[in-house]
Amino acid sequence: MTSGVRNSVLASLGFVAIVVGMFFYSVMRPPVLSVQELQERGIVVLPFARELNEFSLVDHRGADFDVTSLLGRWSFLFFGFSACPDVCPLALGALAQAERVLQTDADATLRDGFNVVFVTVDPERDDQQALAQYVEVFSPRFTGVTGSREQLAEFAQQLNVAFMQVPLEGGGYSVDHTGNIVMINPRGHYHGFIKMPHDAEKILLGYRSIAGAF
Repeated sequence: MTSGVRNSVLASLGFVAIVVGMFFYSVMRPPVLSVQELQERGIVVLPFARELNEFSLVDHRGADFDVTSLLGRWSFLFFGFSACPDVCPLALGALAQAERVLQTDADATLRDGFNVVFVTVDPERDDQQALAQYVEVFSPRFTGVTGSREQLAEFAQQLNVAFMQVPLEGGGYSVDHTGNIVMINPRGHYHGFIKMPHDAEKILLGYRSIAGAF
């Protein structure tokens, strides 16, 4: 996926959407919703947050990425790949919009407690350099993560995420993958997930609700 196409996708999300989101979140602050109300909106909170087994990956800066990397903030993980034509840029674009809105929030805990991680499901093509170029299109604060196929599969399985290569006609391959945004709480536990379709308003509503109830 070229940088021009990615930029076009981000541009298509629109300045108006950002302004509306900022107005909705900063002026018309949504209420903290119950678990049931969240579920009705496609935001699933697990009955009991799940502690993660140890894992060892690497981020796009070359630093180790393990469970300690997820402590102290609410982390929103999306599993995808840089050549993804649609689902991935739309999800990351929504997360980037949510982050920009939060940068205007007077509540420092909410503003600074939002962490986005993009985990590749295509380690053969998404090396550290490719991940760095990709995530920085959306936000310099996003973290890209990779590892061996086996390491990534084990990590994904803990979070109810599946992925598999799919051959394309004429050669090459794509990757089918779960489209949920995974929510990890500040203790580093699997807290729940956000179903597709993704938009900034939905992400912000879920974030504020789970953070307020934590």
